[in-house]
Amino acid sequence: TKAVIYARYSSHAQREESIEGQLRECYEFAEKNNMTVVNEYCDRALSGKTDNRPMFQKLIKDSERKNFDAVIMYTLDRFARNRYDSAIYKAKLKKNGVKIFYAKQPMPDTPEGIILESVLEGYAEYYSENLSRNIKRGMKENALQCLANGGAGMPLGYVVGEDKRYKIDPAKAKIVQEIFQMYADGKSATQIINECNRRGYKTSRGNIFNKNSIRSMLKNDRYIGTYRFADVVIENGIPPIIEKICSTRCRL
Repeated sequence: TKAVIYARYSSHAQREESIEGQLRECYEFAEKNNMTVVNEYCDRALSGKTDNRPMFQKLIKDSERKNFDAVIMYTLDRFARNRYDSAIYKAKLKKNGVKIFYAKQPMPDTPEGIILESVLEGYAEYYSENLSRNIKRGMKENALQCLANGGAGMPLGYVVGEDKRYKIDPAKAKIVQEIFQMYADGKSATQIINECNRRGYKTSRGNIFNKNSIRSMLKNDRYIGTYRFADVVIENGIPPIIEKICSTRCRL
């Protein structure tokens, strides 16, 4: 039997090593069941709640070529974490003559096995939705305490301390103050951009300045101490870099 392996890990509480562990278990399963692994499909840092996974879609497409007879996965929830996607794509694989095997969750090839698999799929979807709800709740609680919630978008001039609170980075905050002062003095956005790049200043992402980066800085009320996350807005929630009177004059 020719088989392929599908492995996936999501970004939450899992790491790259998770893929290696899944592959190892799947290869052991293949060897015990006289299967020859002819390919691997691995999606890294992608949730099973969506089917927008490049290697997963490639696996489904490749199954049409009849080059393999089976897909081996570590567990059932690697395939999908919502029942709709699971049903649709399993039907496609079945149509292409491909069987699915789970290295750590063997399913009996009986009517009872169908019921067991559907129950486990429902549990996987419940676990995923419950985890998402708990993460959102935790992030909301962080926001109410003005704590950083991670992710992209840290404004230039700030860092996150060990206590997860925003702190001013003195060297980079000086750049922010200079930019606001230049605008308050009547310099155009183009002049500010040219001056920042001439001095070798970089944005928070390490890029050269352009109109978008300057505009977003001058409109960002975090610089006057406003904490924002989703629908949470708290005045004086973070240490200000710019005085409010300057920020008002500097609005674009």
